[in-house]
Parts: sequence; C-alpha cells; structure tokens
Amino acid sequence: MMRSASRQASAKLREEQHAALGDKASAAALTTLADELYAVAGLLVAQPRLRRTLGDPATAPAARTQFAESLFGSKIDKVTLQVLKAAVGLRWSSPWDLTDALERAGGDALFAAAEKDGNLDRVEDELFRFERILDADGEIATLLDEQTADVSRRTGLLESLVGAKVSPLTLTLLKHAVGSQRKRSIALAIDDLLEQAAVRQERSVARVISAVPLTAAQQERLAAALGQTYGRAISVRTALDPSIRGGLVIRVGDEVIDGSVATRIVGARTALAG
Repeated sequence: MMRSASRQASAKLREEQHAALGDKASAAALTTLADELYAVAGLLVAQPRLRRTLGDPATAPAARTQFAESLFGSKIDKVTLQVLKAAVGLRWSSPWDLTDALERAGGDALFAAAEKDGNLDRVEDELFRFERILDADGEIATLLDEQTADVSRRTGLLESLVGAKVSPLTLTLLKHAVGSQRKRSIALAIDDLLEQAAVRQERSVARVISAVPLTAAQQERLAAALGQTYGRAISVRTALDPSIRGGLVIRVGDEVIDGSVATRIVGARTALAG
C-alpha cells in the first residue's frame, strides 16, 4: 500500500505520461514505452544502489533526473526517457514505490495501446477469463508463482496455457506479471491489472459468476442495477461455474455479494444442524 506522498506522485506521473505521449501516439510506440519502462523497473529491482539513488527523497530532484538522463539517455526512446525523468523527479515515500510506479506506468501504456487498437475490452475480458482459470486450478497458480523456478520456465508454462488464445498485448501483460519480482502472486497481479483497465475507462468491474450463461439483456440490467448501488459506471464480466447451482456470485473490488444457491443450501443446512 502506497503512502500519501507516493500516491500523489503516482497520480502526477500519470499526468506527465499522458502529456509526454499526447493523443497521437501509435500502438507500437505505446508498446515500446511499456517494454522499456518494464526493463528499467527490472533493473531497479536488481540494482539496490541504483534504486536508492533514483528514489532518494533527500536528493535534489534535478540531480536525480540528471543522473537518470546520463545513465539511460542513449539507451531508451526519448518518450520513455521523458516519463522516467518525470518519475525520478517526483517525491516517493520509498524507492520501491518508484519501481512499482514504473511498472504500473508500463501497464498503463499497454492498456493505452489496446485502446488505440480498439481491443481494450478484449484484453480486459481475456485477463478476467485467465483469472477464472487460476481460481479453478490452484496448482497452475502455484507453478506460475514459484520464484525458485527460472522465469523462462514459468513464462513458457504461461505461453503453453494461453499461447495464441489471447491477444499479444494480453500475453505481454501476463508474462510481465509472471516474471516481475514485484508481483506478490499472479492472481493479485491480474486483479491489479483489471482495476487499472477499469480506472482507464472511468468505471469499475463486476466479476459475475453464474451457473448458466447470462443473456446480453440480463448483463445490461445487472450492470445498471450495480451502477445505481455503487454510484458509478459498472462493467460486467461473466464466467460460468455450474457448482454454484444457481443465482449469482458478484465481486466488485473487495466486496463479494454471494447469492448462489449453493451458499444458500449450506446456510440452510447449518441452520438446521443448529
């Protein structure tokens, strides 16, 4: 959890990144930005002294940005350098928060690329469906989270699972989530990515589990009802789980609304046993 200074810096960085890109950046340029930001973040993870130097709030911002330019200026695209200099010039509560902000900025760039190509809904839906796969098979999640296993082995497993079934941008997001040392788990990383995608579209995501498929009309009514309840736009992402027998299980952020028949049966049995 970021402290106040880092939350403010993170919001400012998003503004600086948008200003650096403008509205005409191509999907290819956005993907390059993401790749380079991920690479810089990875270097900061691997180099504690460099991380502390660039994220030290006691050092003058101008000195930090000058050092970043001298180190990375000839190695990364000029837009990436502009975003990086903006990041290191801000005040972070911890050098680790700078690293995490760069990773998040990389994710934002990939979501912007998806939006540019008209694929943002597809990417979001693919992330959600892979999240459901992990929920259903804990062994897969365990293997992808195994930090003692080589990264190439874990990303190889990921590619064997999703491969050509998802868009290249979704695969890039997932591969980074698996390979990054800053992600606590693949499941939590996907959860964060889904929230990023929702924030980008100024709405929240409701993960809805049902025993049978919901029609488009049912999804629209549910989205409208949830929107009234939460006071903001809601996008519904659905998945099937026959084990709930009927009803719905809905998760919005950290809140879960369990109206499944299976849960009601368990409740009834508990009441009768008492």
